Amino acid sequence: MNQGSGEQVRDVIVVGAGPAGLASAIAAKQAGLSCEVIERGAVVNSILHFPKNMGFFTTPELLEGGGVPFVTPYQKPTRDEALRYYRRTVDVFDLEVDLGHEVESIRPVEGAAGHTLLAVDTTHPHAGSRRRLTRTAVVAVGAYECPNMLGVPGEALSHVSHYYTEAHPYYRKRVVIVGGKNSAAEAALELYRSGAHVTLVHRHAELGSGIKYWVRPDIENRIKEGSVEALFETRLTEIQETHVVVEDAGGRRTLPADAVFLLTGYHPDTSMLERFGIEVDPATMVPSHEPETYETNVPNLFVAGQVVSGIHSGLIFIENGRFHGERVVQEIARRLAAPRDTTTRASVRVTDQGGAHRAPGGVLLQPQSASLPRRERSHLDQLDERL
Repeated sequence: MNQGSGEQVRDVIVVGAGPAGLASAIAAKQAGLSCEVIERGAVVNSILHFPKNMGFFTTPELLEGGGVPFVTPYQKPTRDEALRYYRRTVDVFDLEVDLGHEVESIRPVEGAAGHTLLAVDTTHPHAGSRRRLTRTAVVAVGAYECPNMLGVPGEALSHVSHYYTEAHPYYRKRVVIVGGKNSAAEAALELYRSGAHVTLVHRHAELGSGIKYWVRPDIENRIKEGSVEALFETRLTEIQETHVVVEDAGGRRTLPADAVFLLTGYHPDTSMLERFGIEVDPATMVPSHEPETYETNVPNLFVAGQVVSGIHSGLIFIENGRFHGERVVQEIARRLAAPRDTTTRASVRVTDQGGAHRAPGGVLLQPQSASLPRRERSHLDQLDERL
């Protein structure tokens, strides 16, 4: 384990560089706390794996973090714009983000003068193992990297995926989509319009009630006219190299399939949470935490963002999960009795901008005390596509 004698003890370590994790790190920096973000993938890794042509079902200001304006010419921002925005946010606040490191464990250890610290043990494919010490930690790992598995034979075949990316590779191919909510409907429409032969398999009698109001008539009309075949009250039971087996009230039958998309929802990485000592409800996958502070059963270890909601990922999304970090850091700063004056630590105030201020790098930020916009459902909400 690589741990030098002069290892820095940070105030906060954030696990996960998604929107909630970055919001936590920004809040920590604004509160004058030393903070490091550890991410095993890329910055906003979940958004990176969204469909390439995806547009968010929300307005840009509801995706903002730290007051950095999300500038777009469109009413609804795109995936690529979101990736660009969050990279810019990391640069504006000069966040310390360590990429490619897997957090293996977080556990309490005794520090100097008898104070309890958290030891964060990580591994990297090239750098090896390392231990970092921190006074507090925030787990903000989201809920998009662990798909809900169907447990059917053939689910691991190479032409099967739980993530839809783009339509072009499936031109003139036979594609089976399992699911009946936004992700499945939008993938079916894009694939159909790109020349694929699409069959939608859904175990319920009709499409999900939460489908976007402008998508529902489109997919329903395509099904009605036969452009997209839909099999309702039907279950997928097996996947083979060239076809799938489905079952309904009339029995089993096979469907030809060159590609299969299982868009059946996602859940938090509960094995990671349990490695950290966090208790997880086996039915809901909700981590044990205090509802006001988001502190888990492990003292000074917090959760933030979509991981808080377990299997009910539609309850937490970018627009409201980004505020978890502020609440968590408020509690951390109170415990550490850290300086709370963000004007001298994180920014330089400008008195003629109606309460706005500039972050390092000169970017004009909006005040965080503005009233929260009305609740809107995001694409993360839409990606909760359980059968």
